[in-house]
Amino acid sequence: MSDHQASLTYSSYLALDEVLAAQRPRSDEHDELLFIVIHQVYELWFKQLLHEGSQLQRRLEAGDTPHVLHTLKRILTILKTIVAQIDVLETMTPRQFLAFRNRLDAASGFQSAQFRELEALLGRRDRTMLSPYAPHSAERARIAAAMGRRSLFDSFLRYLATQGYAVPTAALERDVTQAPEESRDVQRALLAAYRDDGEPAQVCERMVDLDEGAMEWRYRHVQMVRRTIGDRRGTGGSAGARYLATTLLRPMFPDLWAVRSEL
Repeated sequence: MSDHQASLTYSSYLALDEVLAAQRPRSDEHDELLFIVIHQVYELWFKQLLHEGSQLQRRLEAGDTPHVLHTLKRILTILKTIVAQIDVLETMTPRQFLAFRNRLDAASGFQSAQFRELEALLGRRDRTMLSPYAPHSAERARIAAAMGRRSLFDSFLRYLATQGYAVPTAALERDVTQAPEESRDVQRALLAAYRDDGEPAQVCERMVDLDEGAMEWRYRHVQMVRRTIGDRRGTGGSAGARYLATTLLRPMFPDLWAVRSEL
């Protein structure tokens, strides 16, 4: 092989031939390409968020505050970016979307395995979310595995323990396959961190930012669905905006919100 053939280029490094060939509209409608590109970009950002989330958990459990704060800042910035992408999607009118919507068949955002993994990372434990995936599929296995690992909040509690706060043993050793429940003892540890007003308090606030960012994403997403398809059922038979609206104000880290009135 010649040096010219072996040399790395911008295109080959980024696998642009494969990436740019991955948009395959099923109609001749102008706006279908935008719909595909936006959702493929979402999936790339979800991949990065999962990558950063794993790093964040390692840093938290090691008590590495500087890198915890840095990684949280990056995650929060990515969240703002994916929320802003909704502005682009909303340039498509309902009629423009409906012109190709029937070509989606049963395809639905509810089938995004990476998004379900992200929800599991944030602490969601709902086995019904496995139902869209075939019993022995790789996607189902990944989501189930994520539900069987410590959540981000579990790692955060380990971080507080490394910083000398009295996190209850029951919280540190809980069954991570179950959704966490609010704990007054955990809240006491959080209040102690806040009252010391040091770097752990900053980490607490960035965790609140993350929870709020996830809620902002859900809000913008449900409003985008409402303005695009109204109260119609979603593709693939999902409940559409009516279901999404039930998730809007459900925090993933309730203990961090419960202490707000005591700070």
